[in-house]
Amino acid sequence: MKGQCFSRRRFLKSAAKGAAIAPFIPLVQVASAQDLPQLGESEPTAVALGYKHDATQTAAPESRTCANCMLYSGVPDAAWGPCQIFPGKVVAAAGWCSAWAARP
Repeated sequence: MKGQCFSRRRFLKSAAKGAAIAPFIPLVQVASAQDLPQLGESEPTAVALGYKHDATQTAAPESRTCANCMLYSGVPDAAWGPCQIFPGKVVAAAGWCSAWAARP
């Protein structure tokens, strides 16, 4: 059983390491988002959800864009950013799709 039990000291060391790297996790996510390919309007999922790079090309109200959608996680003032609906791709901040949801 040696090595399988956790001591308080071991737990505190692990917690301190986690707390030390926590501030850098968002930076890693932003850097990797820049390397993702842009979602094409002709991709099957984009077509199914009516995605457009420019929300003014849709019947949606002008105030509804990817940038103010709850599912969009791009940085403020960025032209493109990741969306939970389209993993592995970035969407236009000025875009829109039918999965749009208001931020709380």
